[in-house]
Amino acid sequence: MTILSFSELTEKCEKENKAIYQITQEEEAKLLEAEIDVVRLKVLEDLLAMKDSIKHGLKSTEKSISGWCGDDCAKLADKYAHSGALFGRVFEKITTYALATSEENLRMGRIAACPTAGSCGIVPSVIIASAEEKKISEAQQINGLLTAGMVGLIISNKVQLAGAVAGCQAECGVASAMAAAALTQMLGGDVNTVINAVALALKNILGLTCDPVCGLVEVPCIKRNAFLAIHAVTACELALCGVESKIPADEVVDTLKITGQLMSPVLKETSQGGLAKTKTALELEKVLFKK
Repeated sequence: MTILSFSELTEKCEKENKAIYQITQEEEAKLLEAEIDVVRLKVLEDLLAMKDSIKHGLKSTEKSISGWCGDDCAKLADKYAHSGALFGRVFEKITTYALATSEENLRMGRIAACPTAGSCGIVPSVIIASAEEKKISEAQQINGLLTAGMVGLIISNKVQLAGAVAGCQAECGVASAMAAAALTQMLGGDVNTVINAVALALKNILGLTCDPVCGLVEVPCIKRNAFLAIHAVTACELALCGVESKIPADEVVDTLKITGQLMSPVLKETSQGGLAKTKTALELEKVLFKK
């Protein structure tokens, strides 16, 4: 991929008068030596896989091996069935879909790691829930996912999308920025608005640690997906009404990288600090490994 920064992406989009998703599918077509229609079909496969993950996740209450997680989505859905969410139907769907996908991952079900398995519920929940409630076409959903893909790719050029490298800011944080970009594209935002949404989402999650209890991608990872999905929507809403990030997206990504480098290793997926070393976490660890 020849585009290495958001400034380069903006310049190319403006020069060619194209949206981010158009540039993305063209770049992918060159890489695959295939037609753009082939690229879009591959993205559709990913979108359908995401929908299947949500579908299966909504139906199951099977617990993880630890026994800690697996039925949070069902609890939330039951709550919404009796008394709707304060923020309405889209909020209900996004939060339940995020949990459904994340729980499907812990059951070793089929998910799309977008951009990682630990953050797999964020992008799908935002794209699919919003599309269902706002009657957004499948073609526009593909455009959104292509846009999200370019965002993830540009960020990954500077920092590895792994909690072990830069904390959860590089997993759930980046997923939230990707989801914000996808939704902004789907709701008609232009190139600058999409990239501004990325900056807003990413800069407000800087420093998020990766401290999984017992080293499992369960606590706090699963519920974090629901929180960061809504975070993405907030970034989108702000961007669409003209609220701007004073710090450009590329500089936010640079800061994410530096923050990851400054972060202690005990807070980067090692389970040696943070929530993983709380009193309760240590007790859970004893019980789990005694099993």
